[in-house]
Amino acid sequence: MDMLMFQLQRNNDTPLYQQLYQEIKEAIISGNISVNTKLPSKRKLADFLAISQTTVELAYGQLVAEGFIESRPRKGYYAQPVEELAYLDVPHHEPVIHEQIDYRFDFHSGKIDTPSFPFSTWRKIAKDVIDESNHELLLSGHPQGDETLRQEIARYLFQSRGVVCDAGQIIIGSGTEQLMPLLIRLLPKALEFGFENPGYALTHNIFSHYDRKAVPIAVDHDGLSVKELEASAVDVAYVTPSHQFPTGAVLSATRRSQLLNWAAAGDRYIIEDDYDSEFRYTSRPIPALQSMDKSGRVIYISTFSKSLMPSLRIAYMVLPKQLMRAYRETFLHYSSTVPRLEQQLVARFMQEGHFARHLNRMRKLYQKKLEKLTSSLLLFAPVVTISGEQAGMHIVLTVETARTEKELIDLAKQAEIRIAGLQSYDVHEKAVFPPQIILGFGGLPEDKIEQAVERLMACWGIKKSSSSS
Repeated sequence: MDMLMFQLQRNNDTPLYQQLYQEIKEAIISGNISVNTKLPSKRKLADFLAISQTTVELAYGQLVAEGFIESRPRKGYYAQPVEELAYLDVPHHEPVIHEQIDYRFDFHSGKIDTPSFPFSTWRKIAKDVIDESNHELLLSGHPQGDETLRQEIARYLFQSRGVVCDAGQIIIGSGTEQLMPLLIRLLPKALEFGFENPGYALTHNIFSHYDRKAVPIAVDHDGLSVKELEASAVDVAYVTPSHQFPTGAVLSATRRSQLLNWAAAGDRYIIEDDYDSEFRYTSRPIPALQSMDKSGRVIYISTFSKSLMPSLRIAYMVLPKQLMRAYRETFLHYSSTVPRLEQQLVARFMQEGHFARHLNRMRKLYQKKLEKLTSSLLLFAPVVTISGEQAGMHIVLTVETARTEKELIDLAKQAEIRIAGLQSYDVHEKAVFPPQIILGFGGLPEDKIEQAVERLMACWGIKKSSSSS
């Protein structure tokens, strides 16, 4: 390997050698640096990154000490296999399993019910879009995305979420992780961000990657603590108010008003991530924060990952009108990151009513799965209790046990069951007692849920309550 390109933050509190060590370690764990790859010499890497050789030497020394790399006399440094470390060593991410494990039951919160996707309809629309020989699709489109799709999204958001916007305020991108950096660069660099804790780990990392100051704000059963937010120096709050991830809390009506008033009073912004708002089961849908916003302070973000498929890679952002001028000045020369063929396909899918019908079917299907999951778990009450079941495609399971979260996850893994713990989404890695486990039900077949629950309880040694026998 001739060189390694890493973005080291010189004004960060973390020492440069520690940043370099962490970057190389994660690259080895993820496989971006493969086993037995020779790393650059200390002198070459120091020159390339414009840092001291001592910094590189300290980073390499720590990696050698932990077994991530090996120093071979007169040859250099080489990456070592770390299969056993990979699963345990990835901090604060959507739970990533690097080991090739064939799970018998997968409770991953990001899974969807793939057999229910209307492939025949999707295939027909794709064929129609291609057969129309629309030569315009071969050219770069509008940087905000095709207007036909933006119009459909604007119509859908108004009808389903109460979001008030026009197509000109919508930017389409290839996922939330592409739109968030764009937004961060659009806002003044001096602004301080606040994010939910526990919360969506990818967002935390994006703030740090773009050298933005960001602080965690606590979440309780009513959602984000606005009181803690008001006591902070935060200018931009990132929230998931309709179904907080991962706790499942819904931001209360009182806190919604407080949050909007906080933003309006201080010339601040709210980033509303409405990632799974399509699926609500216990009452009528809760309007988006943006629909209540009277001062243009809410930036609305959502995606088709849950409603259609994660692999589609289409997300969208609604900017307040006062930010649109800055966007056009900064990004209008950019090209859209989503292929136009896929944009036209989704637009047609929405225009012809297939999207609405698909959502109705999936809402009923996921509600049945949720009912099966909760009824199966209730048999083991009061040792286990459920929360966050009002919406979305995951619940939170609180387990009254002396075991730690990690012990529960390891036991489930041995039983070929994939689960995640709430602690892994907490930036402080704060231990939670009793432990809380996240169970996603989107990808599990309905007829396998009861068996999955019984196997999970059995591996934890939890028996059914006497009243359920």
